[in-house]
Amino acid sequence: MKDAGSSDLALFGTPARRIRLAVALVALLLLPFVASPFLLDLANQVLLAVIGALALMLLTGFAGLISLGTAGLLGAGAYTVGVLVREAAAAFWVTLPAAALLGAILGLVFGLPSLRLRGLYLAISTLGLHFVVVYLGGEYEAREALSTGVMIDPPSIGRFSLTSDIGWYFVLLAFAALALLISVNLKRSRTGRAWRALRERDVVAEALGIDVHRFKLLAFVVSATMTSVAGALFAYYRNFVSIDAFSLYLTVQYVAMIIIGGMGSIPGALLGAAFVMLFPYAIEAAAGFLPSRFGNVVFALDYAAFGVVMILFLLLEPAGLMGIWHRIRAAFAARRATSAPKSAPGSASGSAPGSAP
Repeated sequence: MKDAGSSDLALFGTPARRIRLAVALVALLLLPFVASPFLLDLANQVLLAVIGALALMLLTGFAGLISLGTAGLLGAGAYTVGVLVREAAAAFWVTLPAAALLGAILGLVFGLPSLRLRGLYLAISTLGLHFVVVYLGGEYEAREALSTGVMIDPPSIGRFSLTSDIGWYFVLLAFAALALLISVNLKRSRTGRAWRALRERDVVAEALGIDVHRFKLLAFVVSATMTSVAGALFAYYRNFVSIDAFSLYLTVQYVAMIIIGGMGSIPGALLGAAFVMLFPYAIEAAAGFLPSRFGNVVFALDYAAFGVVMILFLLLEPAGLMGIWHRIRAAFAARRATSAPKSAPGSASGSAPGSAP
């Protein structure tokens, strides 16, 4: 039986998929010119989340290594930008590589426990990354008396400064497309096959000649690098960075993205990122149609709703949104097959009864 993401290996391999890709690209390119400022900001938030969701999908969905350090890595990338801009007035072509480098180092350091730990113990060890970043960020803010966080000037090249939401949309779209391209190619490569073997059974993978330690560390390094870059982009997009933005709830959101989207599926990471980022706004919109005494209750349940949705998906649809999509597509395919006209007796596909040979 194929997994929910098995078709990713031939992501654009058929004419129908290439047509859908072209339509999606046209829609994405036209979106910022027809969307309101509010919707454009939501789109930018989704694109930022896509990068982090793809990074976590590579680590957990493909390699099977559980991590609860996503918020810490995002914070590390954001604070790299904040500190370098504030202390050295560094340009973005310095801060982004620096954030990527720091992410790679953190991924290597906090990936070392994966060589001996697994499951819940590994998850707890990665959770330490979050507390380290929160402590260091809080100490920096306290030492510099930054009560509202670190302010960051927009990135600029010469006289051009990236300040408009439309400009940010195309920049974030380019980074999200790059993250998608990296993820697809990694999954199709020898590295991706090794990660899937680790996810199924690392003991068997080692018996087959796979360097388990090397590929585990590589998964942590790649995922942490992408996540840290996403944090750096977040800092530039919001023009400030504060440690309050990187709570454990943020980690829960990213875990929800890959569970709801569909574990082990690249398109699932995209769908999960969009679902989780838009879900709170859907709750708020629903609360607006209710009387005020009920609307406040619905809004207060926003945090609990993620837990309920994750439990429902784990119980009723472990393959996530991609599993639902595959079932819908299979149902339509079966319906087309049953409604297709059958060949009449005596047609070219067969001779009529009693006809001469």
